[in-house]
Amino acid sequence: MNQPGVSAGPDRNAKDRKVTMYRNGSIYTAADPFATAMVVDGDTVAWVGSEQAATSIADSSMEIIDLKGALLAPGFVDSHAHLTETGIALSGLQLSGVRSATQLLDAVASAGGTGTVLGHGWDETTWTDPTIPTLEEIQRAAPGRHVYLSRIDVHSALVSPSLVAAAGLQGLDGFSGEPRVVRAAHTAARLAARNFTESERRGYQEAALQEAASNGYVALAEMSAPHICGSADLRMAASWNDHGNTPEVLPYWGELATSQEHAQAILDGLGTTVLGLAGDLNMDGSIGSRTAALVEDYSDADGQRGSLYLSVDDAAKHLVATSLLGIQAGFHVIGDAGLGAVLDAFDAAAAEVGEQRLRAAGHRLEHVEMADQSAIERLARFSVSVSVQPAFDAAWGAPGGLYEHRLGERSQRMNPFASFYASGVPIAFGSDSPVTPLRPWSSVRACLEHSNPEQRISARAAFLGHTRAGWRATKHRNPLMGQLVPGAPASFAVWEVEELMVQVADSRVQSWSTDPRARTPLLPALDTGSDPRCLQTVREGHELFAHESLRV
Repeated sequence: MNQPGVSAGPDRNAKDRKVTMYRNGSIYTAADPFATAMVVDGDTVAWVGSEQAATSIADSSMEIIDLKGALLAPGFVDSHAHLTETGIALSGLQLSGVRSATQLLDAVASAGGTGTVLGHGWDETTWTDPTIPTLEEIQRAAPGRHVYLSRIDVHSALVSPSLVAAAGLQGLDGFSGEPRVVRAAHTAARLAARNFTESERRGYQEAALQEAASNGYVALAEMSAPHICGSADLRMAASWNDHGNTPEVLPYWGELATSQEHAQAILDGLGTTVLGLAGDLNMDGSIGSRTAALVEDYSDADGQRGSLYLSVDDAAKHLVATSLLGIQAGFHVIGDAGLGAVLDAFDAAAAEVGEQRLRAAGHRLEHVEMADQSAIERLARFSVSVSVQPAFDAAWGAPGGLYEHRLGERSQRMNPFASFYASGVPIAFGSDSPVTPLRPWSSVRACLEHSNPEQRISARAAFLGHTRAGWRATKHRNPLMGQLVPGAPASFAVWEVEELMVQVADSRVQSWSTDPRARTPLLPALDTGSDPRCLQTVREGHELFAHESLRV
């Protein structure tokens, strides 16, 4: 098995090595912005070029795939995802469409089977009446059954009386006698509801990986943590890399270390290799559940400022421990007070181990939705990579949306993508699936259509953030990952597109950047009302997904 973050080289001695030529399309490559054909030799891109050249080198030993005008581009990398949670959301009750407590209870009552009722996606801010159901109403909807219904942000949930008892929620922080649980009570409820068999867990993860492959992803950063599903979940997620027939899993483990020795003991005890002690190690919670830590009160809840789950000292010790080992650390952080605490921890860690060692470890932060310019400059100082989710803004950033309700005028400064770029902060994009779906082109579009015009970025910048930057954020050793040039790993997706063009955040640039002389590779037009359809996904020469129309 290849170690995560290390791509195997081409196997030139394999007798059954396959050679495939793709032609009559558009190849997104820095090698030739006008390329229409590409040859894959085993697991490696062997050649890119013109249609005329393709005709001269094609032979009967190759499989020839006629792209029929389709786009062949580097495969997407999701920089923050949860496989088991995604699989649960795909197969359980899908509650994003409910608009009242009554509709939610009807969905619970209609759930088949006899085990725990699992559901995901409700959002009371979209309901006609935001009043949530009572424990008694949930019990009547599913008599005697455990019920766990995660909110869209998965930082709170509705639970049934039987799950309250089974998880021992009485007396825990975050349980008030109501069905909605947060903080420690939510963690306990989630773990109790996820007591899966190995077969069930495998089924959920396989469903998530199939969903990813069918949407053009060649890799996903799995953000496991003790409070989500436990180390057994992580080991299974990492084990998919043994087979090579799924998107690559880039595993992280979000557990707090107090010293270098403790960090090493955590790594040694996991039973699998991880890229870092990073990801969903929560500094705070979410805006929707009002658990993100804020400097000032939530606009719709006087006196509430969310929660800090870690102290500055806790976070600093974690950064020191991982920096001394030379591995990535990271935190889930959304609110401005949460980010301030993390940055103070970076300052404290730098005072102990030095800025150079801190930067060399390549630490990362997840989400970072509320960052002013001062905070952004501090992130740049420590070379911190930021994993952000553009679909958050698309879902909640519009005028009158969730962010405005929770934060008032502060909502206008959320998710500062352009400011990150301008200040040299490395950013990579993901979905936080199942919080938002595995739809990469929708995510690219969200960058182009940011609710704050000043924070919009070009489609090209957004595409690179969803591809090459995803690999770089993991400290991948192969600089060619996320590119389609000779010698690069053959990891890509083929897309049926309506139109190809250059799309930029500033309309004044549009006229010259679409001129062929600009030699800018073209991407799908994203103002058509629909996403491109994935026709094929290939990871290092292995076909992960193929639409029935690909070879017709």
